[in-house]
Amino acid sequence: MNISDIPTRFAALRAGGQRHKDAAEALELSEGAAIAAHVGTHPHALQATPLRGPWLALLQALEFCGPLLALTRNASTVHEKTGVYQKLSGGEAMGLALGEDIDLRLFFSQWHAGFAVSEAAANPGLPPSLSLQFFDAHGLAVHKIFTRETTDRDALQAVVDAHADTSQAPDFVAPEPAKAPRPDSEIDADAFRTAWGAMQDTHEFFGLLKNFGVERQQAFRLAEGRFTHRAPTRAVRGLLHAASFDGVPIMVFVGNPGCIQIHTGTVMRIEPMEIRGAQWLNVLDPHFNLHLREDMIDAVWIVEKPTRDGIVTSVEAFDRDGGVMAMFFGARKPGAPEREAWRASVRTRERIGAPTEASA
Repeated sequence: MNISDIPTRFAALRAGGQRHKDAAEALELSEGAAIAAHVGTHPHALQATPLRGPWLALLQALEFCGPLLALTRNASTVHEKTGVYQKLSGGEAMGLALGEDIDLRLFFSQWHAGFAVSEAAANPGLPPSLSLQFFDAHGLAVHKIFTRETTDRDALQAVVDAHADTSQAPDFVAPEPAKAPRPDSEIDADAFRTAWGAMQDTHEFFGLLKNFGVERQQAFRLAEGRFTHRAPTRAVRGLLHAASFDGVPIMVFVGNPGCIQIHTGTVMRIEPMEIRGAQWLNVLDPHFNLHLREDMIDAVWIVEKPTRDGIVTSVEAFDRDGGVMAMFFGARKPGAPEREAWRASVRTRERIGAPTEASA
């Protein structure tokens, strides 16, 4: 396809109601490549300006823009959180955002390209949308930032102007096939389970997987019956309904190789929906939205990790390709034990994996 044809074809798909990601896929392009094709002078509604780092400094400057919508997604799940970008720290490779609402783990080594994206509204009376969109080397979105009604758009435009670099021409490469996990027979399962039982902090788990060369679901299989248990695929729906009905605060993690985004707090409005044949499980709260493809859930695991504060329990959903869709924890402060109400809800999900009668 000629790159000059992409904006015209992309605009037609957008006019038909397609999201950026879906329109790019319809053109057999990565989303990053589709956005990059809009750099430069052309007559179409979507305009893209390449951005330069350092990415941490760019994100730190967003504090003065007021409330923004942070969006992090993977192949099956979208996590949207509205708030102010605050308390950002880190370096060239990694960073943290620990604001009251925007809570991120940032892996800048995976951030290949960024764009300021402006798109004219279908209603001529409305201002154009303005967003910042960041992609990995394969053109997969790692993080996006959108304006809200109360955003200081002039301040955001100043951030764009400070980081714009029209000399850039980002390109993207196709991802390599995923490597198969090591055979279970090559792993010292007893030593692995012993090391698991000796953990003092949940963050040690990532190092544990790396040290033993174990894939995440493979680890759960090797520890099944001791630290992990399988749950029905409806467990996620049941868990969210129960958290809403009981008012139990939870933590919802959704991520990709470049960013993990976290919501901590209650969830209230749980809405399953069917859209174009896809089954979506949604949280639709004022400052937090979750959109999870329930029909893509292939496995759900209940996972227990020892810590110095006691056992920490998570519920983790995986798609059919083995990717982590979302992880759910009970909200707690460091140094405090896990809430018993969370554990009770998880135990119920393990047994039936469906909403309770009161919350269905």
